[in-house]
Amino acid sequence: MEEPQGFFSTGDGCVGDTVTERCLVESKEPVSHVQLACGLWFCAFPLDGNELCVWSTKDPSYQPLILRGHRQPITAVTFGNTVSPLLICSASQDYVMLWSLDECRQKVLLGLTPRGLVLGTLLGKALYLRLSPDDRAAAVCAGNKIFMLDTEVAVLEGHRGPVTAAEFCPWQTHIIISVSEDRSFKVRAWAPGYFRSSPLLSLLVDEKSKQLVAGCADGQLWVFSLVERHHYRCVTRVDLKKKRETFSRRVESRLCSLPEENRRPRAHGLEKGEDMEGSLPVLSLAPCDLSLLLSSECGCLPSESAPCLWVGSSAGLLILNLANFELEGVLRYKDFRSLSIQVAGSCAMMSKAGEQKAICLLTSVFGGQIAVLEIRLAALVRSRQGLGAGRSLSVLPRGCVLSTSPLHFRIAEEHRTPPAPQRQSAVRSTVQDQPLVFHSKVRSSGYATAPHVTMFSPKTNTRNNGDSPSRRRSSHGWCVTNLHLSYSFYAGDGRWLACGLANHLSLVFRADLTGTPAVFSGHDGAVSTVCWSHDGRWLLSASLDGTPRVWSLRRAELVLCVGRDLFPKPIQSAQFYYLDAFILCSSGPELQLLKCHIDTSKDEIRRYKQKSRCRPVFRLPTAGPTEITSLSAVNDFYSYLVLTAGRDKTVEVFDLNAGRSAAVIAEAHSRPVHQICQNKGSSFTTQQYQVYNLFATTATGDGIKLWDLRTLRCERRFEGHPNHGYPCGIAFSPCGRYVASGAEDRHAYVYELGSSTFSHRLAGHTDTVAGVAFSPSAPQVRSARVGGARLLLTRLPASFLCWPVFGETLER
Repeated sequence: MEEPQGFFSTGDGCVGDTVTERCLVESKEPVSHVQLACGLWFCAFPLDGNELCVWSTKDPSYQPLILRGHRQPITAVTFGNTVSPLLICSASQDYVMLWSLDECRQKVLLGLTPRGLVLGTLLGKALYLRLSPDDRAAAVCAGNKIFMLDTEVAVLEGHRGPVTAAEFCPWQTHIIISVSEDRSFKVRAWAPGYFRSSPLLSLLVDEKSKQLVAGCADGQLWVFSLVERHHYRCVTRVDLKKKRETFSRRVESRLCSLPEENRRPRAHGLEKGEDMEGSLPVLSLAPCDLSLLLSSECGCLPSESAPCLWVGSSAGLLILNLANFELEGVLRYKDFRSLSIQVAGSCAMMSKAGEQKAICLLTSVFGGQIAVLEIRLAALVRSRQGLGAGRSLSVLPRGCVLSTSPLHFRIAEEHRTPPAPQRQSAVRSTVQDQPLVFHSKVRSSGYATAPHVTMFSPKTNTRNNGDSPSRRRSSHGWCVTNLHLSYSFYAGDGRWLACGLANHLSLVFRADLTGTPAVFSGHDGAVSTVCWSHDGRWLLSASLDGTPRVWSLRRAELVLCVGRDLFPKPIQSAQFYYLDAFILCSSGPELQLLKCHIDTSKDEIRRYKQKSRCRPVFRLPTAGPTEITSLSAVNDFYSYLVLTAGRDKTVEVFDLNAGRSAAVIAEAHSRPVHQICQNKGSSFTTQQYQVYNLFATTATGDGIKLWDLRTLRCERRFEGHPNHGYPCGIAFSPCGRYVASGAEDRHAYVYELGSSTFSHRLAGHTDTVAGVAFSPSAPQVRSARVGGARLLLTRLPASFLCWPVFGETLER
């Protein structure tokens, strides 16, 4: 073997604190669009056409190993999966050869020529190679066929275009998955999958999440579930170009918020408008371990060790989180002008678990340059870290109420001494009331006592005339037709279910949907929000007419109506807050805090005058001038934080103890958030205290995102339910382990927080499911649809039974 001379250049080659060019090789033949191999200690690539070069990434002082045996140019290279002995496989049009790296190194030291084992001959141009998990078989993708090279040669057919990648299933080694330029993937010998997209170029099977990730030529990533009962359903589709633009905007907003001395200068960054890339073709995919860098403060989050993957494209490298499908790091070759390769033809990446460095092998698309890059992961993901860290946000209060806090208003009222009773006059004190007895019936004149008549009570026993809603009992529960429904909520004890309707009514059902529902009438617009008080005595409803109303459940009548004159703009949403001490309302771009006094006593003389009163206590404007679309706060225990969402696609966190805005999440969704749902738990279950900091947001066409208040990071994303035009509601389970959502395909979907795809799909509706609600006391989920507002009670499987056992949540 001759030593290579003149074409290697090694050294520090430092171009920044993020990436270092460790080695540059000049090949006589072009090496673009060739499968490269990058392992833990070595990287391999074709050199001068038919030679195979193996370079040590652990110790660059080792002499590169040159292996010869092919007569035609090498088109694909891959490493084996076992550490000892380490195997390497290469393919060309004439041979497919297997090399043992240790044996080749020993023969070179003895002055002998290493020889490889020929596995196959004249199979055609191989585009992709992969060895089985036990290194006993090799899959060669040549043309539209896959050759399985073992003791016998097997040919797998079925694709109509060239097969671009193939992977063995890690937990079922006899299963192989392939993708092709015909826009399809096949799982041998299971059912194939097909979807309309650009040609598929790369493939990755993640063992931890049991997901298949396929990369397209137009910069799209398709993620499929490989769980046995999921039937290869599509989890999500990721547009890398849009993700990169969103990532850049978030990084820029964070840099602008830092002091001048703490800002990091750009590494030869491009000016706005200089980037003319049309798409990001996905050349290769590789696993990436960021567990040490992205360790969450919440020890109970299922996504704290979420898998990540490297995405290699012609313009740069990206790190994608498979839990929330967000970018954790972006490296563009053009941002580092000192790099020898600015546009890559092929690439391979490798990062060892527990290490802070990664190796990337690149080839130029225009010439024969081959470069080895060393990437510092901490510097690459530094821009993503710290977006919400250090704010010390928590749903559970960490201190006492401040004397200047608007929440201190209630404490002052509770400790106020009652006024001293007035002294009666001496004349009246001498006269005592004596009973008066009539021995015969005396007819009343009618002036002393007024008849007890309930004014403006709804008529619930009238006949249906076609315009009013009709109620009929179905096999699933109550069905309310000829109207639309907004949202439904359970009372804290799980005995009652309330729902708001678009025909200005609010209905209260029993939990088992038996009996006649109570009807609350009085709004002049569609009911947008219904909310129960903590003690279950009062029902708060907000309507498009802009008047929040409080109803008595026992008397089924109105006890408080807040007028429009208290608010500059109509009320969009309202709820009880701080253990029923206040009412939270959203009025345009303002958050309103109201102090209410509810009095149900009757005055015979002024019986038509409302004795309950309400007055505003505190107003807090949002960071932007846009309207608040949704708000959420915990009412089951004392909490200072209030979450709001605006039409500018932001989520803002308010600290009412300090009376200010605490944090703002910009571009939380691609569309305005229409509901925020917090994990509030239940009095029938217990959770770890960290889990209460989780909250979910949903937007039309952008799925559901799970957030952590302490880091303000999106921890997981759920997109398995169709929701493109109608705002469908979401709900947390009492145990805090599931999220339910409505959908436009007449189903309700239940997600487990540890998985990105749904675990159950509940059927029974005939139209879009608008709202869902979990029972706080029983393993049931309630769903309601729009065009007919049908309420369905679904008893969940045994796996959804969550009960408190010694302070912990037990699933059985």
